[in-house]
Amino acid sequence: MNDSTFAEYESNVRSYCRSFPAVFRKASGDLIYDEAGNPYLDFLSGASSLNYGHNNGLIRQEITAYLQEEGIVHSLDMYTAAKRSFIEDFVTHILKPRGLDYKLQFPGPAGTNAVEAAMKLARKVTGRTNIIAFTNAFHGMSLGALSATTDPVKRSAAGISLPGVTFMPYCGSLGSPDTTLEYMEKTLTNRGSGVEPPAGFLVELVQGEGGLNTATSEWLQGLASLARRLEVPLIVDDIQAGCGRTGTFFSFEEMGITPDIVCLAKSLSGYGLPMALVLLKRELDVWQPGEHNGTFRGNNLGFVGASAAIRNYWRDRRFQESLAVKSAYIRQTLQDLCTLFPEGEAVVKGRGLMLGLDVKHGLLAETISRQAFTNGLIIETCGRSDQVVKLLPPLTISDENLKAGLGILRRSMEQVLEDTLLSV
Repeated sequence: MNDSTFAEYESNVRSYCRSFPAVFRKASGDLIYDEAGNPYLDFLSGASSLNYGHNNGLIRQEITAYLQEEGIVHSLDMYTAAKRSFIEDFVTHILKPRGLDYKLQFPGPAGTNAVEAAMKLARKVTGRTNIIAFTNAFHGMSLGALSATTDPVKRSAAGISLPGVTFMPYCGSLGSPDTTLEYMEKTLTNRGSGVEPPAGFLVELVQGEGGLNTATSEWLQGLASLARRLEVPLIVDDIQAGCGRTGTFFSFEEMGITPDIVCLAKSLSGYGLPMALVLLKRELDVWQPGEHNGTFRGNNLGFVGASAAIRNYWRDRRFQESLAVKSAYIRQTLQDLCTLFPEGEAVVKGRGLMLGLDVKHGLLAETISRQAFTNGLIIETCGRSDQVVKLLPPLTISDENLKAGLGILRRSMEQVLEDTLLSV
């Protein structure tokens, strides 16, 4: 890239552009194109904000028609026809078929706004302050959500202490056998532990930024049981793992739990538009009018896009069944890629179309990502030391492009490993 505009005028805080140094001009479906017209297969999908691909035609059609009719774009939290349609579609096609009964709260437009609202609500309901979050968690960058995030670099950027959260070990993080639930229960029920009684539990079922660590159904059921005994809400952060990313609309659907509060964002709007949502059990809706608000909580284009996504992909099980097929194919391919590495040096992690390869070393994963970009594939890394090569392809990706992208990943790994051997 030969363009000094960004380096001269944009803040040093920019990050993704450093990993993928091109100026992009257009995108369609599974592909994004730079200014020279070079195509890249997108296995990043806006960090799971573009689950239905770039410029999805079915969704774009409804958004552009709404704009041409001079539909309301901004409305604070006033009633609009677009909001009503979204609520009705969400209740009819998402909540009711899953036996769920939630009130809907629209916070600010980002996932971190949803987490902030959920944490505030848990504290308001219980009258307590201490939220229990988990090791390797990521929940957002605003101060409340950041307090429940473990990354030391991100936390230090706050410039102040981040109180009000106690971290407990995530499922399996203490090794085998898994004693994390036992440890947590003993700590939280022991008055001499020094840990304040919790206001709620905040958990990701798949830790998107934390390394694609996954919670088992048994662990989650134990956590839900503990939350009930302590009479505190169980909050599921489904911001990255939701909207189909783990193979079902919600990541918790097959886990045997019903969260008290659910945070959604990213792909909720269907089109990459800012939109967040908090789902809360009816008895938890103790908010006073205006007690939690935000100027951009009424994104009507987001409502229109979300309704279009729901109607086109979630009215029956066909789309979900296609995700299971793609997930199995990706997982098998990643298992095959493990053979490129010394035994035990690569492990498949994640669920659904939120999968990755833990190659144990951050520099190696970063080098693979860079080589993949050179070969025409956008793919990021995650984990404590960025040691996981993370796949987030569009859920709608064609079989042809999925195979091509995985082929590029294999070729990139082979090139990196060959170079590594030659340099020894």
